[in-house]
Amino acid sequence: MIPVIFYHLQRSGLEAALPQLLEKALSQGMRAVVIAGSAERVAALDTALWTYGQGSFLPHGTAADGDESEQPVFLTTEAGANPNGASVVALTDGASLFDFNGFERVLDIFDGNDPDAVAAARERWRTLAAAGHGLTYWRQTEAGGWQRQASA
Repeated sequence: MIPVIFYHLQRSGLEAALPQLLEKALSQGMRAVVIAGSAERVAALDTALWTYGQGSFLPHGTAADGDESEQPVFLTTEAGANPNGASVVALTDGASLFDFNGFERVLDIFDGNDPDAVAAARERWRTLAAAGHGLTYWRQTEAGGWQRQASA
């Protein structure tokens, strides 16, 4: 089964944490697709990936940019989309997939300051564990890093 890694945001928002996770995937030679909950979130992530660090950016694109298959990171609202042949899918804003085929790794990133998002993430964990996926849960530390909390 495909590993699913849960990231519990507490210290920073998605726009600050996602670039670090995507950098790691790209450094391992992987492509990524990010599934966001709205067009507004896609726009915010698009801006964040250009401006998150001084002198750095992550090569990425959206449907508005075209050339989807050429993008190392593709941002979309379409669940199940994988136009760039990504091996990693990052699910945000409570997005979920029922078919992980074609992906080597799933990142489930949720806002730990939102009780509804936490409850929904717990339900996704239970569902995926019952389906036999390997699960890992990382919680953001006060310093902004990640600490492994659980696995199943």
